Amino acid sequence: MIIKPKIQMVDVGCQELRTAVWPGKKGARPILFFNGIGANLELAAPLADDLNGRSDFIAFDAPGIGGSPEPTWPYRPWWLARAAKKILDTLGYDEVDVIGVSWGGGMAQQFAIQYSRRVKNLILAATSTGVTMVPGDMSALSKMAAPSRYTNPEYLKKHYQTLYGPSEQESIHEHAAKIIPPTLKGYNFQLLAMLGWTSVPFLPFLSQRTLILAGDEDKIVPVINAKMLKGLIRKSELKIIEGAGHLFIVSHPDDVIPAITRFCDGESVVDMPDLTVSAAHA
Repeated sequence: MIIKPKIQMVDVGCQELRTAVWPGKKGARPILFFNGIGANLELAAPLADDLNGRSDFIAFDAPGIGGSPEPTWPYRPWWLARAAKKILDTLGYDEVDVIGVSWGGGMAQQFAIQYSRRVKNLILAATSTGVTMVPGDMSALSKMAAPSRYTNPEYLKKHYQTLYGPSEQESIHEHAAKIIPPTLKGYNFQLLAMLGWTSVPFLPFLSQRTLILAGDEDKIVPVINAKMLKGLIRKSELKIIEGAGHLFIVSHPDDVIPAITRFCDGESVVDMPDLTVSAAHA
C-alpha cells in the first residue's frame, strides 16, 4: 500500500529541516527514522510503505540534504539529536520507536542515549559504533565518501554493485529515481559530524530494547560491526540477513519488516523461523 506523506518545514532553531510524516494507525507508537549520509527522505518511502501504516512514520532531511537548507555551521551528533527532538515536540509526539540506518544509525544511538525517555525500542541497521568501527571494503568506502553517487546517475550505475553489493542491483532504478542530490556543503558537514565520534562509552548504558540488523554481503559496514554493537548493548538481539548488501532495509522487506514489526510489538525475533539471529544478552 502506497501512503502519501505530509511534508513540511520544521524550525529547529537557526535551521529549518524538511520533515515528512507517513500517517499510520491512531494511537500507535510512531517511528522516528534517521537516514543514511546524503540520503533524502524520499529514499525512506519504501520502508514506510512496507510498514503498511502500522504507525506514523517520521523522517527528515539533514541540513543541506534533500529539501533542507544548507547548514550555516558544522554540527555534531548531539545537535542533530536535539533537532530531532524539536521535530517530535513540534509535531506533538512523545515516546517513539527509533530506526537508524548506516550514518543515521549513529544518530539513532545518540538520540537514544540523549533522550532515553523518548525511546521505547531502538532498531539499528547496517551501522556501527562510529570511528571505532571495523572498516569495510576500501573500494566501496572511497566511493561512498564522495557525493557523486547522489549527483551523477552514471557514476551510481557504474559503481552500484561495488557500493551496495551484487544482491542490490535490482533496486538501482527505484533507488536512483528517488534521489535528490545533496549540496556539497551539506554532504561534507554530514561527514564532519561523525569525525571522532564513537558510541562505545555509552552503549553499555542504553536502557532500550535494541534490534541490530546486518547484511552478510554489506561491503560498507561489515557484519563484525553488528556483532560489536550486540556485545556492547545489554538488551539486544542480532539478525543477520543472508545475501543482503548495504541497502537491505528496503531491498529485503520480507526479512526486515516482520522482524521490525514483531520487535516493536515487544516480542523477540530469536524464535522467528528462517532467520539468522542471536539471542539477547541477559
